[in-house]
Amino acid sequence: MTEGNGLDRRVPRVRQRLGLLVWLVCATCALVLALGALLVALEADQRLVLVDAVTSGAAMVDLAVFDAGSGVVQFTGEDAAVKNALVNWGLAAAVWLLLGRLLDGLLSR
Repeated sequence: MTEGNGLDRRVPRVRQRLGLLVWLVCATCALVLALGALLVALEADQRLVLVDAVTSGAAMVDLAVFDAGSGVVQFTGEDAAVKNALVNWGLAAAVWLLLGRLLDGLLSR
């Protein structure tokens, strides 16, 4: 058996696992954004450590384009903060999921 054959079998497995890892990271970012939007919609107490951690995490992974305060879509008036968080972080979550699937597919080929 030549060494090249062993490497030929390992490369697809490594690429598949790397694709899975990228997908899991992207799905986790989308989950944090969805939970952050839900906590804003439920008007959860921001003084709670867990609530603050989730909403801060969502603000970190919102790609700056989908910021809950100044994102792609901006609402004004009653419940504007809730609407902004739901729409912008929802869009960011969808982008993370799409990006994760695309990168997973490219890496796993």
